Amino acid sequence: MSAPKIVLVTGCAKGGIGYEYCKAFADQNCRVFASDICPRMHDMLELQSDRIETLELDVSADESVASAVNTVVSKCGRIDVLINNAGIGSTGPLAELPLDAIRKAYEINTLGQLRMVQHVVPHMAAQGSGSIVNVGSVVGRVPTPWAGSYCASKAAVHAISNTLRVELRPFGINIVLVVPGSVRSNFGSNSTEKLENYDWKLYKDFKEAIAERARASQGGKATDAAVFARHVVKKVLSPRPPKQIILGHMTGLFAILSWSPLWARDLFFSTRFKLNKKLRRCTERFMDFGGKTFALVVEYVLSSE
Repeated sequence: MSAPKIVLVTGCAKGGIGYEYCKAFADQNCRVFASDICPRMHDMLELQSDRIETLELDVSADESVASAVNTVVSKCGRIDVLINNAGIGSTGPLAELPLDAIRKAYEINTLGQLRMVQHVVPHMAAQGSGSIVNVGSVVGRVPTPWAGSYCASKAAVHAISNTLRVELRPFGINIVLVVPGSVRSNFGSNSTEKLENYDWKLYKDFKEAIAERARASQGGKATDAAVFARHVVKKVLSPRPPKQIILGHMTGLFAILSWSPLWARDLFFSTRFKLNKKLRRCTERFMDFGGKTFALVVEYVLSSE
């Protein structure tokens, strides 16, 4: 019987997808290390079991990452799977969102993943095997209004993952890019709470539309986090992990948008997020030149997901 896989997961506070990843890996007889920042350690207490151990880890701090990785390696001798799940939302118009907020999104969502990779890869290379799972997003491919900084941080994750997949192949290390759609978690509520700190000036009339974007991923049809996690874990633990895993509500719509001409995509998002106040003439032209067909396709995809 083969030894259990050693799995390190970041961002595992209760209510998030990371929490469900840990349970799903444990159900597959893996030894799991669930991690999160110090203030959220108490949110992982219920995870602790014979197969799940918790530890403090801040992906934005080199010393914290090094300490956590060394702890796992010293206890188990290796790390077989890294799940780069830790991330934060970042909502607001790019022309007004403070650069510190944008910088923080990059530090955690993008550089945090790369920081984990740089500390884990030497151990995986030494053992000649391993899988690194980077969590991107459908908006990393198709950015939306009011969340440009978050979309950009995830687009960078996609680029990094596609590069790492080739660069790490000689060492037997798999890179899996997870592209979630709308998945039910505490992500939306956390993003909405942050908006209370901002007093928009140029965009004060769009306050509710901005808040709606922060809640957009948590609609009634959002995919259950446990279902999502179990699917991802099964794929990651397969003999030949896929290069990417796309799953969740709205992935069909975003696939259509990714292939749509920019004028159609712009009009869709302008309408969806209340930016079409001055677009009546453009809308009329859009409907004359195939817009009705595009709208019907989008409506069909939304109703079928």
